[in-house]
Formats: sequence, structure tokens, C-alpha cells
Amino acid sequence: MLRRCTLITLLALSIVVIGCGRDIPAPPDVGAPPPDSLKTTSGLSIKTLKEGTGTRHPRATDRVTVHYTGWTTDGEMFDSSVTRGEPATFALNQVIDGWTEGLQRMVEGEVARLWIPEDLAYRGESGQPAGMLVFDVELIRIE
Repeated sequence: MLRRCTLITLLALSIVVIGCGRDIPAPPDVGAPPPDSLKTTSGLSIKTLKEGTGTRHPRATDRVTVHYTGWTTDGEMFDSSVTRGEPATFALNQVIDGWTEGLQRMVEGEVARLWIPEDLAYRGESGQPAGMLVFDVELIRIE
């Protein structure tokens, strides 16, 4: 019985180690939005990295499925569905304001980089990344 428990523990630990060591390097423009990005009146900046194939934009009340990676402006990756190997699905009005606004400008299949100022992100909330955040987001599906 001890051997069986040890094997399970080792397997679980190896899965955690594999998942934790795969940081995605920050893009070269992570420090600030480039001049060719779209800047909205709220302060959000967006740059399309890959055109989408869809024609419909999600509404704030839609559920979406996305792959994403997020960095702070100093290049530290803090979250990624890509490294977890599973896209995320959520209601668009239940995430940070910068995501709600930015994804409504996208269509299915599109990949965009979002520069989200702190007041559209976590607003200094304890335990969350601070300052401007940068996300690469692929809108996989509008549900």
C-alpha cells in the first residue's frame, strides 16, 4: 500500500513540475503599447496579431472560450491557459473590465494583444498583479 501511495504522490508532483516550468517569454513590446495599436477612450490598447475568421463580436453577456497568456510590463508571466494546455471559458462580464471591452472588439479566430491599464484590471487588489497588464488572447469561440 505504501508503494502505491508513493507512486501516486510522485506522479502528482511530476505533473505539477511539468506544468510550472513552462513560462512563455514576454513579447518585445510588453513594456508599452506600440504606436500602431488601437487606443480606446478608456485607456485600453489593442493590436491584432492574427485576423479572425468569424464575423460576429461577442457581447458582454456572452460566454467565450479563449486561450491567453498574461504578463506584467516588466516581462513576468503571471497566468496562461496555454501552459495549462486547456482554454478557459467564462462569461465576458465576469472578468476584468479590460477583457470585457477588448474581447467585444474581436471575432472568432482572432488573436490580439491587449495592454490593460490598472484601473481596467485588478485596481491594486491584494494578491493580484499590479500595474498595466499585457495579454495575448485568442478568441476561440463565442457560446
